[in-house]
Amino acid sequence: MSTDGPTTGTTAETVGTTTGEAEDGALAPLVDDAGRARRWRLLLGDAADGCAPRLAGADAAVDAALAALYDVPDASAGTRGRRSAGLGGSAPRVARWLGDIRTYFPSSVVQVMQRDAVERLDLTRLLLEPELLGAVQPDVNLVGTLLSLSRVLPERTKETARQVVAEVVRQIEARVADRTTSAVTGALDRAARTHRPRLPDVDWNATIRANLTHYLPEHRTVVPERLVGHGRRQQVVAKEVVLEIDQSGSMAESVVYASVFGAVLAKMRTLKTTLIAFDTEVVDLTDSLTDPVDVLFGVQLGGGTDINRAIAYGQERITRPADTLFFLISDLFEGGVRDEMVKRMAAMKSAGVQVIVLLALSDSGAPAFDRENAAALAALGIPAFACTPDAFPDLLALAMTGGDVGAWAQREIAAAGEPHR
Repeated sequence: MSTDGPTTGTTAETVGTTTGEAEDGALAPLVDDAGRARRWRLLLGDAADGCAPRLAGADAAVDAALAALYDVPDASAGTRGRRSAGLGGSAPRVARWLGDIRTYFPSSVVQVMQRDAVERLDLTRLLLEPELLGAVQPDVNLVGTLLSLSRVLPERTKETARQVVAEVVRQIEARVADRTTSAVTGALDRAARTHRPRLPDVDWNATIRANLTHYLPEHRTVVPERLVGHGRRQQVVAKEVVLEIDQSGSMAESVVYASVFGAVLAKMRTLKTTLIAFDTEVVDLTDSLTDPVDVLFGVQLGGGTDINRAIAYGQERITRPADTLFFLISDLFEGGVRDEMVKRMAAMKSAGVQVIVLLALSDSGAPAFDRENAAALAALGIPAFACTPDAFPDLLALAMTGGDVGAWAQREIAAAGEPHR
């Protein structure tokens, strides 16, 4: 993230708009010249000294919170330069600063500033301190950082870290669980649709649509020649879902979301869900799906990547190829045998498995990925694209009903204004 990015975002929240609508409908300023000067002072920091008023009270506290992160001496000029990193290194001071920014800025800005502090000021080591973790506002990026440190967390910090991860998992579940369950249940019901339903199972809306040509105007009714309905629900596994997650460091956000989705799907009796994490080793986390926090602490972010080896393991778990959805969640940077990886994916598709590659499952925009491998898979008819967590339930439903996933992905990409993959 650029130096100017977080500062601008923070200032936008702090400063707000500068014009409004007067009673006569004309645009009128909401702040006077002094107000604008104050806001420019907050935006520019000490660089504005001499051309903007000095700050006092709450404004001074806000400026101090920004300065702690974004003000450093400009070595080339010998003076303080633009806002770009100056927070000290002690855990107590950082904890106080974290409390300050939560007081003065909205949640979205706090998350940006926390991420900047960890990435740019090398505060990773301070996340080992429980008093610091207790002051941090939990978000998916922090969880990724904690997971990368999970093997070195001291015992006195592990419980605090687990609470942070559990809070983020709870937030994600609240965001996606109901919609995912509804989408999957609806898709399975549609797949079981029958034209000889029992009366309680008739889908009247679908029946009317299917028989509109038999509308009798004089009676103002439709005479159905065929009924459309749902088959009786059976408490048997209708689909198998295999989620294979690349746990290289760049996939941290995707790991968090995929683990939560895996736990949600595992609760559905009509699905058999398998969750596999991999780098150069393969870890089957299926038995931990009852608790997504356990799943996440079973992940070891970082290291190399052997996609081919992971796919080979996943193939062995598939018992009903024609009823299986196989999601490979990876940026496709392969450290193993690339040609074998492509051949295995082709073999699964030929066997009837619906294979989908998610280059990212996150809200972070277009990801970096191996374009050569993505093109090789596309040539096999295997779509490879990034997907947001909010769109994933729709993707699941479409895949379970045999829809055109590639066309759906292109529509999503076009709607988001992202480059064509």
